[in-house]
Amino acid sequence: MKHLFFVLSLCIAFNTMGQNNISITPAPAHINFYEGSFVINKKTILKSDEELSNAKNFLTSYLKTFYQVVFINNEIATHKKNTKNSIELILDREEKNNTKYYLEINKDHIKIKGSAGGVFYGVQSLIQLLPLNQKSLSIRNLVIEDSARFNYRGMHLDAARHFFSVIYIKKYIDYLALHKFNTLHWHLTDDQGWRIEIKQYPLLTEKGSCRNQTLIGPYGTNKYDGKKYCGFYTQEEIKEIVKYASDRYITIIPEIEMPGHSMAALASYPFLGCTKGPYEVMQTWGVSNDVLCAGNDSTFIFLQHVIDEVIQLFPSPYIHIGGDECPKDNWHNCNLCQKRMKDNNLKDEHELQSYFMSRIEKYINSKGRNIIGWDEILEGGLAPNATVMSWRGEEGGIAAARLHHFAIMTPGNPLYFDHSQTINEDSITQGGYNSLKLVYDYEPVPNSLTKEEAKYILGAQANMWTEYMDNERKLEYMLFPRMAALSEVLWSPASQKNWSRFENNIPDLFERYKLWNINFSRAIFDIQTSVGTNNFKGITWQLTSNNKKGKLFYKCTDSTNATDLIYEHPIEVNQSGTCYAVLKDDKNTSLGPWVKQNFHINKATGRKIALANPPSKSYNIGGELTLVDGIQNNIGMSKSAQFLGFSGTDLNALIDLGEVVSIDSIKLHAFEQTASWIYRPSRVSFFESKDGINYDYVFSSTEAEGTSNLIYRYSQKSEARYLKIIAQNMGTIPSGAPGSGNKSWLFADEIEVF
Repeated sequence: MKHLFFVLSLCIAFNTMGQNNISITPAPAHINFYEGSFVINKKTILKSDEELSNAKNFLTSYLKTFYQVVFINNEIATHKKNTKNSIELILDREEKNNTKYYLEINKDHIKIKGSAGGVFYGVQSLIQLLPLNQKSLSIRNLVIEDSARFNYRGMHLDAARHFFSVIYIKKYIDYLALHKFNTLHWHLTDDQGWRIEIKQYPLLTEKGSCRNQTLIGPYGTNKYDGKKYCGFYTQEEIKEIVKYASDRYITIIPEIEMPGHSMAALASYPFLGCTKGPYEVMQTWGVSNDVLCAGNDSTFIFLQHVIDEVIQLFPSPYIHIGGDECPKDNWHNCNLCQKRMKDNNLKDEHELQSYFMSRIEKYINSKGRNIIGWDEILEGGLAPNATVMSWRGEEGGIAAARLHHFAIMTPGNPLYFDHSQTINEDSITQGGYNSLKLVYDYEPVPNSLTKEEAKYILGAQANMWTEYMDNERKLEYMLFPRMAALSEVLWSPASQKNWSRFENNIPDLFERYKLWNINFSRAIFDIQTSVGTNNFKGITWQLTSNNKKGKLFYKCTDSTNATDLIYEHPIEVNQSGTCYAVLKDDKNTSLGPWVKQNFHINKATGRKIALANPPSKSYNIGGELTLVDGIQNNIGMSKSAQFLGFSGTDLNALIDLGEVVSIDSIKLHAFEQTASWIYRPSRVSFFESKDGINYDYVFSSTEAEGTSNLIYRYSQKSEARYLKIIAQNMGTIPSGAPGSGNKSWLFADEIEVF
């Protein structure tokens, strides 16, 4: 009965919370509300144990900054008696859980009790209970008992592609603290820039921190801004940032990339490479074949000296050493690397990378620290004490956990926050689609793990790669509100996750973001569009919106009625053209921008389609219909929501046109972006049939029209009801190409029949 009562009271609490405009993100483990309230005023006394200065200082600073409240009476607590009109922070010296806290609010006082970290997290909950109208600091009476689900609650920030000031890094850290994250993974070196001062190697910042220019627009455009781009953090600045984070119970894990993604280091000290250069800091994104030489002892001496200085700056128990996307062509052609392999009985270059990482790990272990690496460090054998950061899906984390190695889940889908958070994104992103709900629904512990293996999943982290984030406002737009969704994934008990509750709290969350002057995405209130079938005889355009303040209107260019029409049901689209949709209030004023969708209708549009091989879950938003939905990828801005992606497998599609029809031409639209490991099909073949049993081969080609947006075209008069389209995946990416040794991606967009 005790457990049943708790579940019931929790549901009541959350419902009441919504009704009274009270919301806390991430949601607490236990919360109950009571009658009455406490009011903070100029006579309120703040009492705190001496050891809780971090929590006290954060609270006083927050109240002063956002509510202009300054405590005149600010005491060291004695706890001998309760004080009316007080906020009391109490250290529980016996509490071992550094996230656990007890928060009590009644008409006389507010009490937060717990470990030092727990009290700090309790302060974050109190901050979210403060009213947003700022007219009266009245807070509903309640009791919260809470602690974190995962020990590792991480956010990542890439400062190598684009540099962010010390002031903004501190702001970013505050954002993490306000959402109860405890780890900042700080990506400090890459091909495009070296951002950390290493005093023994001054050229790393004199040369390596600058690139001559930067790519403009999507990868592959080869257009540059012509402006030199520089920036790095001095050691004194890093110490200041590390202290700032520590005061907020946030550990900063530095990442020094090796052996790949090291062009900035090679440009500074060419002796570190197999070819000895010349090298330059990369001006575009992607992967370079030039990597640190694994056969040269000078490479390891250099890295050991760098690590020595990094360790002095970062007290983190972990040092991240990268290990991802390391082409091995130069190693294959390097006499020193081949000698290293022979001397150490290494059968291939993958084992040479394992040797490289293990050697660095031993050195870092000798300094009392451990390593984290991206999941490529599994290749060739895992270093003995390594923690794996699983980014190419969850497979790396699962493999590590089964080997009884710790793992941190950070799969590209849904935890790469450089991916779009709306299908209708109008700014350049890395590609991919990770909506707020996809983030919220993520579960870091895979079902395939046993209970014992699951213990090795430390938690999860979202990654902020900044190739297309060159300013703070864009960074925030990509970060929020997805950070809030992930905070609940990592903090709140899994059994208490509730999308409806979280969604209902979003207006309050947005008001708080406005108070903090955050530039957040409102994509959840944007018009969401999708395509459905009209009994497999065509398509319909479907519109939805979470914004309840207005009505949806639409118009299509081929409509005989030029006025805007009220959206009441899915719109039948049977001609090529453009349709528009907008949300309007009762005064006929638009509540947002018009959404535009181009349709290319043909004989295959909306027809039955079946795939022999399922697409990857990461690139399968619209399902099989994506290939016959009448929507094509926009040239110059790849929206992966309009593609199906196949990792290492072929596209094998069968289309039923409904009846035998005359055919003049067949087209397959595909996509290529080698920097993202997306390669054109090795061969495309078309087959036709009238009965669905006997198929005639009609077309096969390895050539395509276009460069990145590809078209495979067959033009010849024929008659058929059934079409089979096979696009063969290139398979394993060959040596010398981006992502070499990995499965290639095949992206297909649209199949057209005329």
